[in-house]
Amino acid sequence: MAQYQRTANVSTPTGANWRDYYELTKPRVVAMLLLTALVGMCLATPGWPPWSAVLVGLFGIGAQASAAAVFNHVIDWKIDTKMQRTRHRPVAEGRVSQGAALVFAVALMVSGFITCWWLNPLTAWLTFASLVGYALVYTQWLKPATPQNIVIGGLAGAMPPLLGWTAVTGEVHAHALLLVMIIFTWTPPHFWALAIHRRHDYAKADVPMLPVTHGVRFTQTMVLLYTLLLVVVGIFPWLTGMSGWLYLVGATALNLAFVGYAWRLKTQSQKGIAWQTFKFSIWHIFATFVVLLADHALRY
Repeated sequence: MAQYQRTANVSTPTGANWRDYYELTKPRVVAMLLLTALVGMCLATPGWPPWSAVLVGLFGIGAQASAAAVFNHVIDWKIDTKMQRTRHRPVAEGRVSQGAALVFAVALMVSGFITCWWLNPLTAWLTFASLVGYALVYTQWLKPATPQNIVIGGLAGAMPPLLGWTAVTGEVHAHALLLVMIIFTWTPPHFWALAIHRRHDYAKADVPMLPVTHGVRFTQTMVLLYTLLLVVVGIFPWLTGMSGWLYLVGATALNLAFVGYAWRLKTQSQKGIAWQTFKFSIWHIFATFVVLLADHALRY
């Protein structure tokens, strides 16, 4: 009976407003993605990139990233109703119907694609591929199928620096791929820390996250190993000459601090350490890309 009521609620939304649609786009996540895209734009060229490319590119990338988030809400609504963290989301709670959310997602997707195409077709297709990678490959297929979901699916979320780069230059460059590699390596320890904190939620929703399938101790080890790998990957922009000493010092300090949190997560049984590690990881990636931008500004 309870399941029937939830289904009925999703089919007949009550009192949806603009805040509900805004929440569907996961604005904080999209804002972080746009920061990394902006850094990709700036590093793609000496000095400041053309304002037209920046504004148009950020709008197009942001619209398609928002569309991917809305698709995620629609596809995951049943899982969301079972989890404490997500049960009040607009589709899960029935404030926005699945149909209305899909129309909203398609509108964002089409407007974002057209906007990116105005810059160049490469950016449009890469951004669309990222949307498909997150909304379909990760959410629809990988998330319910394998505990490696976030490792494989994390590539879609790591793409914005490359998208920003191509928005300005119209071509893929190895330096842009290094920026993608940083986010790709950062994503598993970031998300697994949250998964440890919310492991009972994921178990209740039958989502095979790593702490559920392989246990907390194994996941803690993997978080530590990935943060150590991040220290190595973080040196590459300096080794290749893309960034200077400011970046090297700042990124190394941030990565070692992340290792410190991962070590505490692995060796201490203190309650809440997984949540602290997750929160730090957000500030870590934000600060890393700010340092990249500051280093570039000082060099040019």
